[in-house]
Parts: sequence; structure tokens; C-alpha cells
Amino acid sequence: MVNNLTIALLLILTTILWVEIVRDCYHVLSHYWQPLYRLHGWHHRVFRPDLTPVSEEIYRKAHWYNDVPEALVMLTLSLIPGVLCYFYHVPSGWLAWSGSIYTLTFLGGAIARGAGFPYVDELTDITHRPGDFTTLPAPWLVNRPYHWRHHFDNQKAYYCGTLTLVDKIMGTALSLKGKTVAVTGASGTLGLALLKELQLNGAKVVAFTSKNQQISLDVDHQPLPIKTLTWQVGQEEELIDEFSKIDILIINHGINVHERRDQEAILQSYEVNTFSGWRLMETFFATIKTNKDKVCKEVWINTSEAEVNPAISPLYELSKRTWGDLITLRRLDAPCVVRKLILGPFKSNLNPLGIMSADWVAKQIIKGAKSDIRNIIVTINPITFIAFPVKEFCQSLYFKLFTK
Repeated sequence: MVNNLTIALLLILTTILWVEIVRDCYHVLSHYWQPLYRLHGWHHRVFRPDLTPVSEEIYRKAHWYNDVPEALVMLTLSLIPGVLCYFYHVPSGWLAWSGSIYTLTFLGGAIARGAGFPYVDELTDITHRPGDFTTLPAPWLVNRPYHWRHHFDNQKAYYCGTLTLVDKIMGTALSLKGKTVAVTGASGTLGLALLKELQLNGAKVVAFTSKNQQISLDVDHQPLPIKTLTWQVGQEEELIDEFSKIDILIINHGINVHERRDQEAILQSYEVNTFSGWRLMETFFATIKTNKDKVCKEVWINTSEAEVNPAISPLYELSKRTWGDLITLRRLDAPCVVRKLILGPFKSNLNPLGIMSADWVAKQIIKGAKSDIRNIIVTINPITFIAFPVKEFCQSLYFKLFTK
């Protein structure tokens, strides 16, 4: 009985997942194959940035030219699981037609919208409803903020319709192209590596450094000067005008006092590693005012795997752990996406004994962000991949239950 139920549920979920993958792949193809884009292009003519339709006529045509053909392709390919289960005599194989039944709801909704039936769009076209965003882009299910970015951030990204799986696999769940990205600690080893990798991914980079120097990137063995801003710890609120022009802020600066434990070392560690980053984050949050800001602005924070593992530097570990805990608390109500970068030991001025290279770490960070991973773990320590998610889930739940 249990096995039959498991097979039944597996068949239903697999066939529904199959048609969703077909749908998203069709969407991707529509942006690269001109005959399909002639149809799909109608979908991109429909909406203004506030998601109100340009006209009722174009709205209805878009469904006949794009949504109905898309649903018909889904319906055709949804027959494959049912046929396979029939020929191979799979127990409860008739459930493999679940994908077809599921697809018929999309086809029926598209036809009804194309025909202009009243109120159908409110029930079946949820990701295109106008109004202020009350949530952030979701990590696994496509919601209005997530899909808005496909129309008005980058049409060559955010392809998915219901589940974000295909975007995560393709690395199109976050577009960096054309975004202005600022990195603190820019003169450090990882800061430079991040700036270079971001530049290669089409971002406009800005370097924040406490040193009075011009930052340049080594691109094709040629120095490339980039916009460099000098700031000091304690001056975070003075950066608000600059932050209003920035899409993604990467808080990456830090200090390691190693074996010291005197009063000055304690104050310095917490001021630089914890409270400076906190003030930067809150100042950046103050610039988030519009729907576009809510879905396109982000903060990435380098907290290190010291959140869950010893760092062989107690004050670095304590200050970074406090910083990580505060982020877990604050992002329950954050006005934009906040990503944690949980990094293992990489070779740098702060850690000359590090094992990983900063260039490799930067590549993994960008890869994880483009797959919309909210906690990006880059380490050689397998324990961190288990310990951190458990710690983060439990701590987040604790904060939700006992704070308002």
C-alpha cells in the first residue's frame, strides 16, 4: 500500500515537473529562435513597469500568439510520460496523465484571457497583476517580483513560469548584466577577485576602499582603472547618495587581529567586522523605495564559515559570528534580498595560510548568486555544508518566534 502510494505521488509530481520544464525551455527558446520570438514578442509588448496593460487589444493578442501556443506545446509533450507508462505497464500508470490535466488548466486560462472573459486574468495571470510588491523575489516559486525582472530587468534571464529550477540550473535566476555593483574591502585579495569576476559578468563595478589609492583590475594582462571611492569606518551614513546609484552592495571588508585579546583588539574587531557592516547595510536599505529597488537591489555579506566553525582566531570568529547572527535576524524584515557568503579559508592578507584561491572563490560566489542561492557556501570543509543550514534554519525560526 505504501509503495503504491509512493509510486502514485511520484508519477503525479514527475509529470507536472516535466511539463513545467517543457514550458520554461519553450520560453528560453522563444528568446533565441526568431520564428518563436515573433510570437513571444507580443508578451513583452503588453505591460508597463507597473504591470498595467498597454491596451486590452494587445493583452488579448499576446495570449493567442504566445500563451496558447506555449500551452499546446506543453500539452503535446505531456503525452510522453503517459505513453511510456502504458507501454512499460507501470503500476498506476494512468496517473502519468496528470501532467496533461495540469496543462489543460494553462490552456483553458490562456484561451479565456484571449477571449476577454471578465475576471479570468485575476485568477489565472497572477504574476502579471499590478500593484506594489509586498514580498521579495522568491527563491523557489515564481512570484510577481521574480517575474517582473524578466520584463524590466533582463529579458534574457528569469525565464521560469512557476518553479525557478531551470533558471537555477542555467544560471539565469539573477542577472548581473548592466547592474552597478559595489564591493567594500576592494583593495583586498577577495575584493579584487570579486570585482574582476563581476566585470566579466557584465556588471558595472565600484570599488570601496579605506586606502587612498586608485583600484585597477587586471583584464587580459592590461590594467583597467575602475571607479574607486575612499571611505572610513564610522562614515557609513555619508555614503547614502552613492548607495542610491548602486544595485548590489557586497560587504566584504574585515580585520583579523589573530592571537590578540586586548581591549583595543576587541573593540577594533567588532567595530570593523560587525558594526561597520551593519551600518552600511542599514544605510543601503534606506535607499530602497520603489518596486524596482525592492526586486533589483541586493546586499551580499561575507560572514565566513566562522559562523559555525572555529577560525583559529577567536576575535575574528566572535565578531563574524555576531555579524552573521544579526543578519539572520535582520533579513526577516529586510526590504531587499540579503545573501550570505559563507567562505572557508582562502589565501589572502588576512589569512596567508588559506588553502583556496581567491579567484576560484569569487567564481563560485558569482555562480551561486546567478543560481539565486541565498546562502552561498564556498569551502573545502564538508561539515559546513551540513552545520550551517541547520544552524541558520533553527536560528531563523527562533528569531521568528520570539521577535516582532
